[in-house]
Amino acid sequence: MLQLRPAIVLTALFVVFFGILFPVFMTGVAQAFPSQAHGSLIKKDGKVIGSALIGQNFTRPEYFHPRPSAAGSGYDANNSGGTNLGPISDKLINGIHKKTADGKDDPSNFDGYRDLAKAYRIENGLALDADVPADAVTRSASGLDPHISPANALIQASRVAKARHLTVGQLKVLIEKNTDSRFLGMFGEPAVNVLKLNLALDNGAQ
Repeated sequence: MLQLRPAIVLTALFVVFFGILFPVFMTGVAQAFPSQAHGSLIKKDGKVIGSALIGQNFTRPEYFHPRPSAAGSGYDANNSGGTNLGPISDKLINGIHKKTADGKDDPSNFDGYRDLAKAYRIENGLALDADVPADAVTRSASGLDPHISPANALIQASRVAKARHLTVGQLKVLIEKNTDSRFLGMFGEPAVNVLKLNLALDNGAQ
């Protein structure tokens, strides 16, 4: 009995504190940041089109394209993950390109970074030996990275400007407006949110 009473009292206190008071407190704090607390959702015409925290694929020439993704078939939020390939992996470098018995591409085929670099150069009108940003040809660990580097965005600006009949100067302004700075001014690198940038394009370049 002497041990039972303290056990019951402590259990009740922990239930009240950690099961009620602490969650209510954290919920209240979160409401001071409503956008972040609700998933940093981005809306267009009142309809949710995505989140600033989760990347999505864009392939048309009039849009900026994200970095490659290894999440499922690409930017699949249900299959977040990277390639888990080492830096000297032949698969990572040269990819896998096989045919099935009926002559179709094998489902296990994989584009290495040399394939991705070649496609990126052709897509953006670069010389076949031009240097390209690392994020243009490598997949992120989550496969859902919503950002690209400013250098990547600036290279794509010429293609997007041509497709939309805009000037590169106009796009540089948009890129700068949609570039997230370093956290606390010192951690990480500046990065461009692709969804926000493409939404700004659709809303009209200023």
